[in-house]
Amino acid sequence: MEYIDIKEGTKVTPGEYLYYKPSDDIVVCGSYDQKSGILKALFKGRLIRDNVDNFQKIKLSKEEQRTRRAERKRCGGCRRKL
Repeated sequence: MEYIDIKEGTKVTPGEYLYYKPSDDIVVCGSYDQKSGILKALFKGRLIRDNVDNFQKIKLSKEEQRTRRAERKRCGGCRRKL
């Protein structure tokens, strides 16, 4: 997993997970205003507004994506019981 700085012109979508530098934690993006450089995100159940320089995008390698997808499929809640 690596973190990528959000530069001008970078697409940030609502619902995307981002890394928040000041708290060293993962947040969920709410909205991003490129003109003012302000990003709103959900952090521990609260809405925070901060400069976009304090956030980074999260990039997973192909191998990490595959393992996470495989782990989600094995929850067992939807399996038929014989």
